[in-house]
Amino acid sequence: MKATSSRAGSFKQAVKVRDHQLTADEPTDLGGEDAGPSPEELLAASLASCTAITMEMYAQRKGWEIGDVEVECTYTPSERGRPTRFALTLRIPSGLPDEIVQRLQIIAAKCPVHRTLDGEVMFEERVERVSLAS
Repeated sequence: MKATSSRAGSFKQAVKVRDHQLTADEPTDLGGEDAGPSPEELLAASLASCTAITMEMYAQRKGWEIGDVEVECTYTPSERGRPTRFALTLRIPSGLPDEIVQRLQIIAAKCPVHRTLDGEVMFEERVERVSLAS
């Protein structure tokens, strides 16, 4: 995965993941062009999509027909002395039995992105000086 500036003086990034490409940018009120979601929005979208996929995979393994699910994720970025806060809303069809809904809620919190954000994170960073084509 990599992000590459699309042009000097712009926050817009071309993000490549495997054979997929998307754009990340900052909103106009933060000096961007709003050409794509911000990196923080992509993080929240990763949490929402991972949560939904985790519930659907679990239901599939159990042989449960759960219908369409939707996960909404909002977040409040961290500020000095306060952690980033994520709020997830799981929208599950109303006809599902309570025991399945409760199990899906437990499984939702076990998605890989949730576990990553909830656990200890370590970073390794290095700088490579290269000549980039303009």
